[in-house]
Amino acid sequence: MIKKIQTSFSNKINEIGLPILALCVVCFFWGTTWIASKEGVKHMPALQLAGIRQFIGGFLYVCFFLYKKAPWPKGKQWKTIIILSLLNFALSNGLSTWGVKYISSGLGAIINAVFPLWIVIITFFRGEKLAKQAILGLIVSFGGVCVIFYDHLTDFLQPDFRFGILLSVISTISWAFGSLYTKKKAATFNPYFSLGLQMFISSIFLLTITGATGTGVNITSIPVNSWWAIAYLVIIGSAITFIAFIYMLQKLPPEINSIYAYINPIVAVLLGAFIFGELLTMAIALGGAVTLCGLYMVNHSIRKSRKMALENKF
Repeated sequence: MIKKIQTSFSNKINEIGLPILALCVVCFFWGTTWIASKEGVKHMPALQLAGIRQFIGGFLYVCFFLYKKAPWPKGKQWKTIIILSLLNFALSNGLSTWGVKYISSGLGAIINAVFPLWIVIITFFRGEKLAKQAILGLIVSFGGVCVIFYDHLTDFLQPDFRFGILLSVISTISWAFGSLYTKKKAATFNPYFSLGLQMFISSIFLLTITGATGTGVNITSIPVNSWWAIAYLVIIGSAITFIAFIYMLQKLPPEINSIYAYINPIVAVLLGAFIFGELLTMAIALGGAVTLCGLYMVNHSIRKSRKMALENKF
């Protein structure tokens, strides 16, 4: 009897505890990767940093699955993997890393969090109707972003600041297209192996660009601080947290696993203020809170629409 109770309790822990732990890992550590990227780009080109990070991370993933003798993707699966490698890693991760060279890590994280808004806008231009809650969420989020940038009005006179904002916005649009493409063309191929291949393919693309343009620095001249940042991004950002991310997506309902999108910016803003002395003003705090509330409304509307579509389908 006692053994049955212990087994039942252990199963409950595995069913609830591990997915929630994975969610906590994603919520916190993906917020810290913005700080590591900010440190890394101080001493080397951002695209080279992203390329090295993805090369090492992707190489480790691929080597692991080769050791496990996992089957390689076939046919159209390769097309999906290549497109996602460009959208999610080469463009989204590469440009967001480049963006924090010119703006604060906290601001970069907040901009990155608004990608659900682009999903709503993209689906609208595809002919889908927008729910009233989604429209209201868009307005609220836009208002929050305006409040955040109130303290940065003079910064817009600086070309580098505007360029950093542009890079960050494009990265969120790319992530939105990647998310929609994943939903539409989701392959049955192993998601972890696919992740490694996407990183590896993207790294070749990014490192080729830095090499061809002559913007990369010699590996031997990269300072220790940048290598520590790369090591952190590979181990924590590309390995542990991505594994936790895919695991929580498989085990938790959407309304719970989407929480990370709201917590990551908070972690990045607080750590940016603590480590780099980045400004943490009332406008940023208030605007960030309003923006995240708007994002919640948009996400809730998206989930509600998907649920209704599934109910109508069956």
